[in-house]
Amino acid sequence: MRDPLSLPEWLRSKLLLIRPDALVLDKPAGLPVHRGPRGGESLEDWLPLLQLGKRHLPQPAHRLDMDTAGCLVLGRTKPALAALNALFAGRGAEKTYWAVVRGSPPGESGIVDAPLRKVSTRAEGWRMEQHPEGQPARTAWRVRGRGDHLTWLELRPATGRTHQLRVHLAGLGCPILGDPLYGKPAEGGMHLLARGIALPLDPPLAATAPVPPAMRPAFRRCGWSG
Repeated sequence: MRDPLSLPEWLRSKLLLIRPDALVLDKPAGLPVHRGPRGGESLEDWLPLLQLGKRHLPQPAHRLDMDTAGCLVLGRTKPALAALNALFAGRGAEKTYWAVVRGSPPGESGIVDAPLRKVSTRAEGWRMEQHPEGQPARTAWRVRGRGDHLTWLELRPATGRTHQLRVHLAGLGCPILGDPLYGKPAEGGMHLLARGIALPLDPPLAATAPVPPAMRPAFRRCGWSG
């Protein structure tokens, strides 16, 4: 295996964990995981550098929205990727998110159990909505801090639907700060961080992503001391 120290500093700083079967990246907000029809930079441009002597390019084992920052797991071999895909599909991954939201949810903790479906119009494009005919979606939340009409939440999704956290929080009446689709834009972008990931592999895999600089002022206003 090539030495990770051979990576450019900008990319090495994004490696949260590396081991023979997997690596965990701190994905920046604004970087899509897959190249879209309009082109532009995506995580796919990084994969050749992250191959690091393996036979195949590493591949993402799950999804993160383009505007979401934080922990993204990639499989480094075909067997490892298959095992990771099975864990995420079978809800064997323990995912922790942090968010700063506008306003405050009802109470100190709770669970949103609201199915989601995709809707699309010519005027507004596509988005997700809560609907009884949608796919099951479940999110546990708890308050970590409050301040200045904002709330810092810890989120633990039991399912991984598209835009799940964004729609569930907007449905609670507290959209994520900076969410351009289900709330409104704000300085620092969308304040949603895939803070931690834990997988029951052998040996177990665990990683934690730092709060990005653009999000730190809002988290500090809610009591975060990092």
